[in-house]
Amino acid sequence: MFAGTSIKSTPTDPNTDEFAPLLADKEFRRLSSLIYDIWGIHLPPAKKTMVSSRLRKRLKALRHPSFKAYIDYVMSPAGRHNEWSHLIDAVSTNKTDFFREKIHFDFLSRNMLPRMAAALRKSAGRILRVWSAGCSSGEEPYTMAMVLTEYQNQNPWFSFAVTATDINNQVLDEAIRGIYDDETLTPVPKFLLYKYFMKGKGNLAGYHRVVPELRQRICFQRVNLMERSFGFKSPFDIIFCRNVIIYFDQQTQRQLFHKFYSNLTPNGFLFLGHSENLHGMDDKFVKVESSVYQCKK
Repeated sequence: MFAGTSIKSTPTDPNTDEFAPLLADKEFRRLSSLIYDIWGIHLPPAKKTMVSSRLRKRLKALRHPSFKAYIDYVMSPAGRHNEWSHLIDAVSTNKTDFFREKIHFDFLSRNMLPRMAAALRKSAGRILRVWSAGCSSGEEPYTMAMVLTEYQNQNPWFSFAVTATDINNQVLDEAIRGIYDDETLTPVPKFLLYKYFMKGKGNLAGYHRVVPELRQRICFQRVNLMERSFGFKSPFDIIFCRNVIIYFDQQTQRQLFHKFYSNLTPNGFLFLGHSENLHGMDDKFVKVESSVYQCKK
């Protein structure tokens, strides 16, 4: 067992099926408009059933008799303060894997790192700054940290820092804990698994935890990508924002790309998901590899 850790269990509620208020179209439109305005997530009518199912637990927990009562509360000052984080946790989708879209990490380690590290070494040894935007439960930033640490082991003068952000508090908590079941860790090469993960015992058998040395290399924090300013003190050399913008409409995507551009160093890189593109941002970025773009500064 890992010191000071445990696996959370969620008790089943035999009465859940009995508590099934209906989400009317009018109330869904109110809710989806709020979610779009605050978090930029586009929820078409086809998502109504999913939203209704995910939010019923919140209605029950708060003892609201209807979705109308819940949405009225969400839109009140008290609801904004107390419920918005629960709302976005419930409706946001989080799917990620270790070494997801492995071609990106191969390109990073074989092509980008040697050139970027050499340039940084000439700049008084400045560290490489990487941002995982929409990091979910942590698999992406931990993959980054492993790849970068492996390069650092061969080049001791090289240094880096990883920032990982998400809007969902629940998955951020999971990422900070860094505990994953054996199935989740299947994509991790064996030599990296032995080096960067501790095997659980007792009630944590079947799980591994990221070693402290790697967890300490990552700064996890909550960031809403729709904020006017992210508040970072320094720009990033690399931004990963993969399989996130698919939940935004094109206008919101373009606004986000402009903010990414402002938060990248000259000639910095932006990684998107394989099914995503920059929608005519040719004046700001140039494509250098499949779903990898370099900013023009």
